[in-house]
Amino acid sequence: MPGKDAELTNGSSTEIIVVRHGETEWNALGKMQGQMDIDLNNVGRQQAITVAERLSREPNISAIYSSDLKRALETAQTIASRCVGLQVITDVDLRERHIGDLQGLVFRESSKINPVAFEALKSPKSDQEIPGGGESRDQLYKRCTSSLQRIAEKHRGERVVAVTHGAVIEMLYKRAIPGGKAGGVMNTSVSIIQLSKEDVWSIKLWNDISHLKETEFLESAAGGSDSSG
Repeated sequence: MPGKDAELTNGSSTEIIVVRHGETEWNALGKMQGQMDIDLNNVGRQQAITVAERLSREPNISAIYSSDLKRALETAQTIASRCVGLQVITDVDLRERHIGDLQGLVFRESSKINPVAFEALKSPKSDQEIPGGGESRDQLYKRCTSSLQRIAEKHRGERVVAVTHGAVIEMLYKRAIPGGKAGGVMNTSVSIIQLSKEDVWSIKLWNDISHLKETEFLESAAGGSDSSG
């Protein structure tokens, strides 16, 4: 059987480098962002520069996709600035999960401020929507995996970057490893998912932050979860 690199070369698969956005002030404060449009903070901008320098050394990146939310888009634009000739293509289906009435609340206080919405967030039911227009896990899963599938079909035999959010990346992991748990997805972490023509998803790298280890920004790389977004 051909190896994964051969599959990429002969056009039978797509390699997607999935990057979580840099840190925001709300990440640092433990406020739940959801689809609220929060800027990167200074640490997040430095993290974006660091991951951009890393990806500038990756061969043959042909496109950069991003959520249209500012924290992801600025991260993607920073990456594009170091990858000559590439522009960022936005995709609203790469947005973070909408968490309804919980958006803007500090996670540790949210169960007291809005217990109904908090219980919906923590519900074991995957089709449970969150009051205030929030998505269920099923809705998020369908939205973001469909987005990645579209990107893969457009770029067979190519390597592309997709900049997105913690809850989205966790769902991509579940698509590749059903029943698995992604754990906390760190700010500007790099994961690599290979998608074959046969609709097989495989993970080549997960939640790697080696580019931050030699910097002062490692400790600030918050893990993506219900508490950060």
